[in-house]
Amino acid sequence: MNFGGFIDDSSGPNDGLGGARIVADVPYNTTTMPTGVFSQPRLVSSSIPKNMFNSPGLSLALQPNIDNQGDETRLGENFEGSIGRRSREEEHESRSGSDNMDGGSGDDHDPTTAAGDKPPRKKRYHRHTPQQIQELEALFKECPHPDEKQRLELSKRLCLETRQVKFWFQNRRTQMKTQLERHENSLLRQENDKLRAENMSIRDAMRNPICTNCGGPAIIGDMSLEEQLLRIENARLKDELDRVCALAGKFLGRPITGPPLPNSSLELGVGTNGTFGTTMATTTTLPLGHDALPTMVVPSNRPATTLDRSMFLELALAAMDELVKMAQTDEPLWIKNIEGGREMLNHDEYLRTFTPCIGLKPNGFVTEASRETGVVIINSLALVETLMDSNRWAEMFHCMIARTSTTDVISNGMGGTRNGALQLMNAELQILSPLVPVREVSFLRFCKQHAEGVWAVVDVSIDTIKESTTFVTCRRLPSGCVVQDMPNGYSKVIWVEHAEYDESQVHQLYRPLLSSGVGFGAQRWVATLQRQCECLAILMSSTVPTRDHTAITASGRRSMLKLAQRMTDNFCAGVCASTVHKWNKLNAGNVDEDVRVMTRKSIDDPGEPPGIVLSAATSVWLPVSPQRLFDFLRDERLRSEWDILSNGGPMQEMAHIAKGQDHGNCVSLLRASAMNANQSSMLILQETYLDAAGSLVVYAPVDIPAMHVVMNGGDSAYVALLPSGFAIVPDGPGSHGPISNGHVNGNTGGGSSSVGGSLLTVAFQILVNSLPTAKLTVESVETVNNLISCTVQKIKAALQCES
Repeated sequence: MNFGGFIDDSSGPNDGLGGARIVADVPYNTTTMPTGVFSQPRLVSSSIPKNMFNSPGLSLALQPNIDNQGDETRLGENFEGSIGRRSREEEHESRSGSDNMDGGSGDDHDPTTAAGDKPPRKKRYHRHTPQQIQELEALFKECPHPDEKQRLELSKRLCLETRQVKFWFQNRRTQMKTQLERHENSLLRQENDKLRAENMSIRDAMRNPICTNCGGPAIIGDMSLEEQLLRIENARLKDELDRVCALAGKFLGRPITGPPLPNSSLELGVGTNGTFGTTMATTTTLPLGHDALPTMVVPSNRPATTLDRSMFLELALAAMDELVKMAQTDEPLWIKNIEGGREMLNHDEYLRTFTPCIGLKPNGFVTEASRETGVVIINSLALVETLMDSNRWAEMFHCMIARTSTTDVISNGMGGTRNGALQLMNAELQILSPLVPVREVSFLRFCKQHAEGVWAVVDVSIDTIKESTTFVTCRRLPSGCVVQDMPNGYSKVIWVEHAEYDESQVHQLYRPLLSSGVGFGAQRWVATLQRQCECLAILMSSTVPTRDHTAITASGRRSMLKLAQRMTDNFCAGVCASTVHKWNKLNAGNVDEDVRVMTRKSIDDPGEPPGIVLSAATSVWLPVSPQRLFDFLRDERLRSEWDILSNGGPMQEMAHIAKGQDHGNCVSLLRASAMNANQSSMLILQETYLDAAGSLVVYAPVDIPAMHVVMNGGDSAYVALLPSGFAIVPDGPGSHGPISNGHVNGNTGGGSSSVGGSLLTVAFQILVNSLPTAKLTVESVETVNNLISCTVQKIKAALQCES
């Protein structure tokens, strides 16, 4: 044991005879010093050849104090306890039992005694031999606190008295404590000096405040958000300027010198008129346009650096300026469509008004743009928090967002709010059809408060700044919403959607829907937001709609709604083949051209039956209105006309939970009649909704005992189900059916080419084998393909549509 390295464990032949002694700074007086207090020892050495911390173990003799006529100083008796008063006989025995610090014998005169002074009465000390010291040190390393039995055994073996052994250990522990205290005091003194110097520097800094970001004098008072952000980022840009110029020189093949810096760091990002956007591109050293220096591309496999963050901030500010102008400007930027009344973007006016903040449109891409205004039952702060939280955003728009994540948070906002929050996000946006690929986008999301109760949240793609590992098929131009508070907890929302995408990836049937801005457009975002907020308001209300069955408890309603949402999410993931589940696409020759068949293994998922799950989906055009098609599919009385699970008869609604003012927005529990007395009836969980952008009917067979548990408030996570259903959207403006040989079919079933139709997506998920290791058979694929074809034909026949 070396006690932290303060004592060297090595020993030599001359240990114990080093000629050192420990004396006290202040004499120990048993009559005046209080109990538990002893003086700080000091080491007097005239012949120690090396540092005390590196010397071998020393015995702890106590030298009599010559200056105090009979009063002797002794180190503390115990390491842990207090020092009590002792008789003169005990003091004499303590000294005589441990003195080996003096180099001379006990009979020698002390050389420190003055020649003219009369020395005190000599005391005869018993010195320890080197062998005794070595034995004592060895036991001290193993046990610094020997008990009475160990001391007695050691005293017999060394021919010492028990008290001598006891006092030697006491003094040895005291010496160890003293050395540790000296070292700790040295460390504390150093720390104290450091704190004193830091305190002085802080006092000086308080007298002359200096901005730690830009190095200039601190400005006291309010400062705009843009000014604060730009001061911080532009100060960092000064340090990166040389590296940027070197990189640009490599691209151009010639050296590039940085432009002269303006007097104010704020001038780097703000024009002379104090606005952002187009003026910023001419004043910054890193233009984001396409015709200046080559675009600086940030690899996607490394985190954002200071330079990246400054470029992200500049892009976000320009996108915010563009979004606000597009939300507030009417004609000539936005033109009313004569047919549908929707607003259309005037692209010529747009190019004259704005400088593309992410460069020119790639070759082969087309543009979609839309704007929608609506009133929602939510306040601006709650909506902003929902949009800035990726999980809550995906839950609010769960049928539109397959998957999302926040990859980097550049700023959390200011003053405990979302004002100035900037984050990097990934998302997979979807239309419920196998004929439309999922849009994978990486974008910046920036939030800013423009006034009291007025917020704006903007998204913009970062493909020109941060390179992607996959081929980009969609770019998100400045898009988002401006939210303004209204009385009674409502908000006015102006939503703008602007994107460029590769149209060659989209099926001909859905191209009019997307190009008109309906598929991924602002109308769909606002309609979904209104429906979800209305649902939350109804569920939080204390009053239960009259149609709802009051037999379901409040906890049972929550469990059923949670189960229905999981069912709908799984249905959407199976239709669009998002990365939520690992689907394997099958290319079977016996499957129709527009039917997509996929398979996956379900293992260790309590919410699904284990085995091989097969998903099949297709989309068709029907010459009927979306409202008529939705009413037909959700009506339990007409279900036998298309559903084989109905056993050929009508179904009965056992439970109903309203999710909106419209009767079609609900979660219901249906029961099919049994075909014979020996067959038990079956329950079907169904969720339906309808809004201005489309409608949905999703259902799944469920186990009767499990649903009883759920309706009583039990956990719905262990209810296994595989969903099937329908997604309905209106066909795009000018579309009158599928295109055949390059021409639009004019026959709509109603005799008029102006009659709008519907795009119907049919999807089934079926467990084809309960063993996950089993192989998929051709018969299983043919069965699902026939099921889809048969269902579509039955729907067309029931609605009297021509095939």
